[in-house]
Amino acid sequence: MTETITTAAPPTHPVRQLLAASVGNAVEWYDWYAYTFLATYIADQVFPKGADNSLVPLLATFAVFAVGFFMRPVGGLLMGAVADRRGRRAALTVTILLMGGSSLLVGITPTYASVGVLAPVVLVLARLLQGLSVGGEFAASTTFLVESAGPGRRGLFSSFQYVSTSIGQLIASGVAAVLVATLAEGQMDGWGWRVPFLAGAVLSLVGFWIRQGAQETRSEAHERPGLFDALKQYPRQSLLICGITAGGTLAYYTWTSYLPTYAELNTDIDKSQALTAGTISLAFFALLQPVGGMLSDRFGRKPLLLFFGLGFALLSVPLLHSLTGSFASLLFAQCAGMVLLTGFTSISAAVNAEVFPARVRAAGIGFPYSLTVALFGGTAPYMGTLFKDLGHSGFFPWYVAALCLVSSVVYLRLPESAHRELDR
Repeated sequence: MTETITTAAPPTHPVRQLLAASVGNAVEWYDWYAYTFLATYIADQVFPKGADNSLVPLLATFAVFAVGFFMRPVGGLLMGAVADRRGRRAALTVTILLMGGSSLLVGITPTYASVGVLAPVVLVLARLLQGLSVGGEFAASTTFLVESAGPGRRGLFSSFQYVSTSIGQLIASGVAAVLVATLAEGQMDGWGWRVPFLAGAVLSLVGFWIRQGAQETRSEAHERPGLFDALKQYPRQSLLICGITAGGTLAYYTWTSYLPTYAELNTDIDKSQALTAGTISLAFFALLQPVGGMLSDRFGRKPLLLFFGLGFALLSVPLLHSLTGSFASLLFAQCAGMVLLTGFTSISAAVNAEVFPARVRAAGIGFPYSLTVALFGGTAPYMGTLFKDLGHSGFFPWYVAALCLVSSVVYLRLPESAHRELDR
């Protein structure tokens, strides 16, 4: 299919563009992670307890979490198509409203005691909407961020994808911690767990208002791409996104979400110390992202990607085996991993956007990226726990190292794109 495209110049107010993408992305991930932090309270209220197993409600709650993960590829495809056909700003508006609506739905979910099986049905629906929204958010905000950058700044703008993600995660963690510390147990079980989700719905409206002032980055086209045009016309690029992402998403979810739990399962570290180390390292990680983005603008994308991939291939096993049960060992392992991980996270949005032409960029990125995240990132905690249950917990670090080595092979063959003009 051929079409005539009017060249679009970078937006005249890039800082405003950066704020529009970052605020909305932070709100999206605040809502996503709030569910994780409050899972035990949701389990008690929404799912019936098994007669012989008190873990049944919690397992059901995390199963619903997984359902949300596997809706992300659908969101990446659908919202990516909206971004390619109707514009990036239109897609960003839809995703923030979807997240606000799903957060509100979680906040008002009835209890199992009051409505029976309808309670988990409502929760599943809310998580499906959240997964759809998060998958679409990455597709739309990735393209929006990179297309909003001026010459020589795509890496820097790309880095704010994970700056805002980390901020959302830190806010969700902080809000949950404050509520648990200040409310009585009965209050937290009764209504306290709903507060973060209702607040998330309000924050979504703030993000919606900010995004209304953003400038569209997609150029006008006479013909709009079909839903599957990116997959049909650019199959090699779609597979390339999977290869770029596989090791990065496994390392990201291992180091930012699962590592405190991994340390608790395999050492005798105190849970509160593990969570504190995780919070400190996550703040450190957020500060590193712009540094990585600027380095890539100067020296190229490949050096950073190889720094990440080969670094994790060589050091995942030593770092995870260095955990001794002390706070210092966990904090060191997490922060060292965050430095390596920055080689991927700070520039993944730019690298992905530079793979596809503007016409199908959002959908081209959204589906293969979100599918790879669901397969490897979303299953990281499960795989780590599975190895432990099988009596081979030492295999998990090798699993991380092997997948990062596979991605490193992809990075070696990837053409340098940092100094190439972006197709608009």
